[in-house]
Amino acid sequence: MTRSDVLRRRLATQGLYGAGFATAADVVRLLACVQSQEYAHALWSLGMRSSGLKAADVQVAFDRGDFFRTHILRPTWHFVAAEDIRWILQVTAPRVQRLNQTIYRQEGLDQATLDRGAAITVEELQGGRYRTRAELAQGLADRGLASQRVHLAYIVMNAELEGLICSGPMRGAQQTYALLDERSPSSAAKTGDASELARRFFVGHGPASVQDLARWSSLTIGQCREAVAAVKDELDCATVEGVELWFDPDGPTAEPSAVALLLPLYDEITLSYRMINFPQPDCHPHQPGEDLFIGCVIIAETKVGLWRRTFEGRKVIMEVTLAEGVRARSEPLVEAVAAELATFVGKELELTITG
Repeated sequence: MTRSDVLRRRLATQGLYGAGFATAADVVRLLACVQSQEYAHALWSLGMRSSGLKAADVQVAFDRGDFFRTHILRPTWHFVAAEDIRWILQVTAPRVQRLNQTIYRQEGLDQATLDRGAAITVEELQGGRYRTRAELAQGLADRGLASQRVHLAYIVMNAELEGLICSGPMRGAQQTYALLDERSPSSAAKTGDASELARRFFVGHGPASVQDLARWSSLTIGQCREAVAAVKDELDCATVEGVELWFDPDGPTAEPSAVALLLPLYDEITLSYRMINFPQPDCHPHQPGEDLFIGCVIIAETKVGLWRRTFEGRKVIMEVTLAEGVRARSEPLVEAVAAELATFVGKELELTITG
């Protein structure tokens, strides 16, 4: 297996090459957890792995509770399927809570304060009452626990990590919160442990390394090695450039593909791998210290450019900057995928390609 083989197989594994998935929840289940700190762009991460879905369809599935947006693997947002949230929290939340201890101390959030904040939050949400973060802040303040900004964020995150609350339906552009017991009864939950999390990671992200698993899951290298050892008979392993990579032997493969991908900044395909990632030419438009675009352009398993989008009325205005010498052969591919993105968000496309 070569570097190119690894990159193509990852793209196929993650549903970016080949037929797409029928539902957004199917994509989330495949990937186990999907980083989603930029909510609108995370919807596109799901949409580009699906077959014919639009953003409105993904939104309906989210509002219905097919999958949630919560803190579960790392101290940032992730999508996770309703049936998976409980057991993945049991595996990963203790580690994330340890990672949060520094912020807790800095914010004066001792255990008694966190417990009180969690109890008040539960009271605010009982009976199917969905609350925005601002409304939770007011509820906390009304009970003598003033919380704003980072202080508030970590009180809410603690309640998420303790398995008490999760996301509710969107209210306009704002996320609401709900009680996990009301949103996803425990009777519908699956079970699993660290070894199952490892198996799910490699099935949805392989070929990948133990170090990739550790970065993705927040578990220690030792925990990840033990988990892989428990499921190695269900996986294949290849050594590429001195790195052991694990993957599902029955997973999809792909031939070289002449398509362009417009990947969001925090997409799983670029975020999940510490080693053996997509190369980029020396003339790539990204300059050190600049972060002007929300995502990257991938063609032939190579980062060839950057892109961003803005909404203006009925239009989605897209700006794509390609590396020098790439535009002539790549422009039709970029135009095609930009049109797909515009259809996904339900807007008229205004596209500018430079490079």
